Amino acid sequence: MKNSITIYSFFLFFLGFSSMALVQGQDKKLEKAAENYAQLDFVNAQKIYLEVAEKGHQSDELFTKLANSYYFNAQYDQAVKWYGRLFELNPEPENDIVYLRYSQALKATGNTVDASNYYDTFTAKSGLKSGRNARNYADLIQQNSGRYEMEALAKVYDEDKISFGYFKSGNTLYYASTSDTKTFLNKRSAWDGLSFLSLYSIEVDSLNQALGHSEKLTGTLNSKFHESSPVFTADNNTMYFTRSNITAKNRKDDQKLKIYRSEKINNKWQEAEELSINSDHFSSAHPALSPNGTKLYFSSDRPGGFGESDLYVSTINTDGSIGEPINLGPEINTRGKETFPFVSADHELYFSSDGHFGLGGLDVFYVKIKDDGFGNLLNVGAPINTYADDFAFGIDQSSQRGFISSNRSETGNTFVYDNIYTFLETAPIIDLYFAQIDGYVTDKQTELPIGGATIVLTDSNNKIYKQVQTNGEGFYTVETDKFETYFVKVSKKTYDSDEVLSKPNLEHQQFNFQLQTNEVALVPGTDLAKVLNIPIIYFDFDKSDIRNDAQVELEKVLAVLNQYPNLRLEIRSHTDSRGNDAYNKGLSQRRATSTLKYLVENGVPESRLQAVGFGESKLVNNCTNGVPCSAEEHQKNRRSEFIIID
Repeated sequence: MKNSITIYSFFLFFLGFSSMALVQGQDKKLEKAAENYAQLDFVNAQKIYLEVAEKGHQSDELFTKLANSYYFNAQYDQAVKWYGRLFELNPEPENDIVYLRYSQALKATGNTVDASNYYDTFTAKSGLKSGRNARNYADLIQQNSGRYEMEALAKVYDEDKISFGYFKSGNTLYYASTSDTKTFLNKRSAWDGLSFLSLYSIEVDSLNQALGHSEKLTGTLNSKFHESSPVFTADNNTMYFTRSNITAKNRKDDQKLKIYRSEKINNKWQEAEELSINSDHFSSAHPALSPNGTKLYFSSDRPGGFGESDLYVSTINTDGSIGEPINLGPEINTRGKETFPFVSADHELYFSSDGHFGLGGLDVFYVKIKDDGFGNLLNVGAPINTYADDFAFGIDQSSQRGFISSNRSETGNTFVYDNIYTFLETAPIIDLYFAQIDGYVTDKQTELPIGGATIVLTDSNNKIYKQVQTNGEGFYTVETDKFETYFVKVSKKTYDSDEVLSKPNLEHQQFNFQLQTNEVALVPGTDLAKVLNIPIIYFDFDKSDIRNDAQVELEKVLAVLNQYPNLRLEIRSHTDSRGNDAYNKGLSQRRATSTLKYLVENGVPESRLQAVGFGESKLVNNCTNGVPCSAEEHQKNRRSEFIIID
């Protein structure tokens, strides 16, 4: 892949130029700059770094910059080369994330053994691991427990009969039950001696207390097979429900479930029709409708799922046809059973599962349905969930009342047949996984915001979690899982990419990125020091001799000058305010001159260079004489500049 880290920047015209002659010549220089750019006169940072490194110069910054540039452009063979050089030079780099990048580059090039070793080192140094374990889950469940007041549904509850599932329409509760007297014929079944499940209704008051007696639905809805899980459209004229598919051939060994639909005409339910999503080879059951009635959620053990049974959704088309089922994915489905979905008026999905961490068999879970997927999965806690199977949860959000089915015993720790309970939710569920990562992305040279930068969060398995872009102020925000660790990568065309590692167990983290431009047009006023990451040419205390570490930085400038033989530079040296003003002025001039001399000795004509020492006359902050400042604040004033003249 050809490296494409480039930028075209006009914002540094005449930076720091105070000469009136230069100002008067602005139009001509702008014209020349535009002409130069059209002729592709620009500095590519990666090319300069590569040239310096291949001449034998070494530094952590040099090798890291090269390795990162190849890594972020998926040129992993070259990334391996330069990360390897980095670790040869410094076996313990300061930035832990290079261990990860080296590991991933090694893995991409087939060296899985070394990749594993560097990844292990990275995880040890960074503490990369999920903040969740079984104990954490138990604590989280406890924090969402105690939010319900519940009791068995009187006049329906019977430990010798099965009753479960519900749909409430007005003051009528619909559910499935074995209150019938006809017995189930499969004597090997746990249902021995019980009748088939049929659909019933009972009147309830505003507190969901049963009134009168239950009645079996008449007409064609109840058959010689099992019926359960009724759900109605908003106008109450269409019902979806589950029916068993027992035939003479498979009655004993293979019971499948199917979803049926019935229409009410002239206040009478018509013969139910089988939905197109059914099959004789797998089950589809327990339908639920979205608030607007356009989506059908259900459970199925059809091939291609994640576990014993998964949750699916299909579109209900305007002509009544049912679209292809879509699996809700691994955020919802597990290797176990996911079943009995319910979607609230606020687009909250409740369902039961024995695959997610819970208190017993089937537990009820909650997740917010969003436009781009799902929110964080939460266990609703006790007393809804127990040691037993708890399922068929549903709630009316206007009253906060609902129903739940369970095979728990009133005496505890024993099991009875399924029965229906009514509950009141006294407090909303708390999203204990919610966390937020946000920050700003700015240009390192100008400190101006960068809009449209791409922020990608990936998890520890290198799977993309979310992707967003910065707004016009360079700001981004991402909702995350509090207990997970993420790699937060920022990229923008013509800028160096950057990446940080988040930490688990924090509700809020802010990562601000300053992106370095890596290709700049050769226009007057551009400071090559900023482009090539040269904050300062270091000298020994009170000296002006070029040190070995400074030579690496000057080689970057030398490479640019050699690449563009007509380029002219002004070398500027600055000091902080500590010390005598006049002395600082002289010292900075000697250092600028020494820098010029090094370049001349390496083949650059002196006519192309100017050297100016400004001392402490151009401070970038308020750290003037007598003002107390930290070492870091003073450091900002000690800088080198290589300003393009023309």
